[in-house]
Amino acid sequence: MTEQSEEVKRLLEALAAFEAIEDPAARTTAVSQALKDWPTYHARLRELRQASVRELRDEQQKTWPEIASIIGEVTPERAQQIGKGLRGSKRPPKKTDDASEK
Repeated sequence: MTEQSEEVKRLLEALAAFEAIEDPAARTTAVSQALKDWPTYHARLRELRQASVRELRDEQQKTWPEIASIIGEVTPERAQQIGKGLRGSKRPPKKTDDASEK
């Protein structure tokens, strides 16, 4: 397991702080407030990662395999997609209604 950065540790501590709220109503309100803005936070993190990958590639002349290693658990091809701002999808493709064609 890799060493966690201070920033990641602080994020995990914040999650633990939500869990530690004893009153379920207060906990629900706090978590709901954070989740309401999560899409914005998520987008900012993706943009920051993309800019960082571009900096590694353009200014530090890192190869895609080197950048993939820095990101961790991604292929060089995925690292290149991240640098281009392409989003991955973990959703399965939509099923088409093939039953009528058989």
